[in-house]
Amino acid sequence: MKIKNVRFLKSCTKPSDYPDFPHPEFAFFGRSNVGKSSLINMLVNRKDLVKTGQKPGVTRTINFFVMNDAISLVDLPGFGYARISKEVSGGFMPMLMTYITKRKNLRAAFLLIDIRRVPGDFEHQIITALHNQKVPVAITLTKCDKLTKNQKEKNLRLIEAELGIGRESMFITSAKTGEGKKDLLGVISGAASGAPEEGAGAD
Repeated sequence: MKIKNVRFLKSCTKPSDYPDFPHPEFAFFGRSNVGKSSLINMLVNRKDLVKTGQKPGVTRTINFFVMNDAISLVDLPGFGYARISKEVSGGFMPMLMTYITKRKNLRAAFLLIDIRRVPGDFEHQIITALHNQKVPVAITLTKCDKLTKNQKEKNLRLIEAELGIGRESMFITSAKTGEGKKDLLGVISGAASGAPEEGAGAD
């Protein structure tokens, strides 16, 4: 998939502000500091399209981007960073759930999980909500360059066991090295064109 152009469209917090267009949409979910912004920047060949910061919890709105004038990419707020006020963080999950249930053009979701951590309640809640809306979920493991081969293998087994899925249903990625870029763009291209995606999904 060739990236011809990509642009920021708008930031939103409620459905009435969501952009109204027919583009197939692809959303990126994950805990704070999991690397959503960095991964999106890597996918679209831009270093600064999506705002990144040294402090977790930078993304506090739903941010919409348009790629190739035909595909929507969405960066959603991260969840679970302790230093964000309870008032702010408590509003994130309802915001995510509202987006999932209201966005009719959502074709697939990428659930990012730091390969160094075992997924928990947040990941299970997101998977369940997406499945209830019949939205395919691509389990996307981030920061894979930070582990040795043996460490990676050990953590993959833990994540497989926790989510009850096989390795073929997960994507290994690194925003630093570009690992996984071709596979993720393949999911977007296939789903945008209506073709079935391979390797995407979690039960």
